[in-house]
Amino acid sequence: MINSHTARVLARYRTWANNVLFDSMAALPLQELVKLRKTLFKSMIGTANHNLVIDLIWQAHLVQKPHVFKARDVVLHADLADFRSAQGDIDKWFENWSDEQTDTSLAETLSFAYVSGERSAMTRGAMFIHLVNHSTHHRGWICEMFFDVPMRPPVTDLPVFLDLTSGSDRITHLDSPAKL
Repeated sequence: MINSHTARVLARYRTWANNVLFDSMAALPLQELVKLRKTLFKSMIGTANHNLVIDLIWQAHLVQKPHVFKARDVVLHADLADFRSAQGDIDKWFENWSDEQTDTSLAETLSFAYVSGERSAMTRGAMFIHLVNHSTHHRGWICEMFFDVPMRPPVTDLPVFLDLTSGSDRITHLDSPAKL
């Protein structure tokens, strides 16, 4: 489903996209970050915290340890600077984790429990693809909130990251064995 090189690329993409978004959030007035909006996680900082909580949950699944979360809408860090520090730590963890993966380890199936308690199983690679997709999805929610400010949201698309890191040959880049 996913190879070790692609896992490394996607881990670094997540870090880059998060930093681009958080830099743009930091440029907004504080009240815009916490302003209640018609969205599931109530605010920009609430949605960002949701991504962090999900990162921590899937980190636990990947290392086969229990997590402490009973809900996915927990605000762990209401302050953007504190949030960025915590998200930076988990982003770095996922980069280091991806560096340690092999094609074989990514194909290994692991069991886990969702927050609801329902049991399931996925490969490490599928878990990581879900995590990357999930964070991209909710970064998009935050970007949509920029239009309410009104302010143009940042561009955090994968092709932009690939262009910045290795030129415009996007498909070859993902399949290339070269390390980032």
